[in-house]
Amino acid sequence: MYEREKTKRVDLNAIEALARTLDFPERFFCESDMKAEIGSTYFRALLTTSSRYREAQTQKMEFLADIFVFLQEYLEFPHRTIPDCFGQTPEEAAATLRREWHLGTRPIENIVALVESNGIIVTKFPVETNDIDAFSQLVRIGDEDIYLIGYSENKTAASRVHFDIAHELGHICLHGWSEDIEKIDRDEFKEREKEANEFAAAFLLPREGFAKDAAVNPKSIPAYTELKRKWKVSIQAMARRSFSLGLITMEEYQEIIRTMQRRGIRKQEPLDNILVTASPTLLKTAVMMLLTENVFTPQEFMDELSYNYNLSLYPKEVESLLDLPNGTLEKPKTVYLSNLKLKE
Repeated sequence: MYEREKTKRVDLNAIEALARTLDFPERFFCESDMKAEIGSTYFRALLTTSSRYREAQTQKMEFLADIFVFLQEYLEFPHRTIPDCFGQTPEEAAATLRREWHLGTRPIENIVALVESNGIIVTKFPVETNDIDAFSQLVRIGDEDIYLIGYSENKTAASRVHFDIAHELGHICLHGWSEDIEKIDRDEFKEREKEANEFAAAFLLPREGFAKDAAVNPKSIPAYTELKRKWKVSIQAMARRSFSLGLITMEEYQEIIRTMQRRGIRKQEPLDNILVTASPTLLKTAVMMLLTENVFTPQEFMDELSYNYNLSLYPKEVESLLDLPNGTLEKPKTVYLSNLKLKE
């Protein structure tokens, strides 16, 4: 992505060419830094994802942060409720977060709505690669820390979306956000990914609730398929959790995975096309509320974002970022019919 802060050394012809090539308004390249300060970013599959794709998604999060700063001036968003889990194991941190969010030991029906209701911004994003599953980012607005989680719209199965988002919650609860994640030691990164996976499993499949269900038939793929309807977690993740809870041995877990491989159901599990989760709605609803309540017209909304918040984008880009219907932020077109005229 083009860096706006470098435009002082770029002439007008270059700006015009960039605007045409990248399909951005020319004003975008002349704007000052955003109001929000972008912190660390955790990417799943960081080691296999190209820096180009990571930078593109990080740029989109910066746009979202700008939009969020704008929306906060007019709407009161849910308060962020992330407990201090410093020094806890992934299992302990998952239990702490469940208590904080009053979840008990029940399954999570819709993790997107749950996370949004607890003050974390969630977005889904289109990508040209399957290498990026999800990522999380810290944004500082004044003295307030805002966490954003993005996940690939290529993944639609509820079980995959739930685990991806729970994995990012693990990073938010367990790990530091002050250093450059790109520069940490490879082994340290792998350890953090392992901890985030353990957190996700414990958060989605709490020991007391899940173990009671899984213990009935912990080596059966059909049994896990039925449990998948209830817990919204993949068969493979449930089998792995059963192993970590001591319900099956490593050999029995590996046999489940081998059987799924032979049957061709590892990449596309049973129920993946049936069990889907809802899309993020928090920012989308916020914008629609401002438009519906006539706080702004679509044109006024885009102008406010551009002139007072230093973010000049085309309406279609903002609509894509917020999953708004096409045309929501477009300036209404006036149509004149040749056979009509005003009375004198």
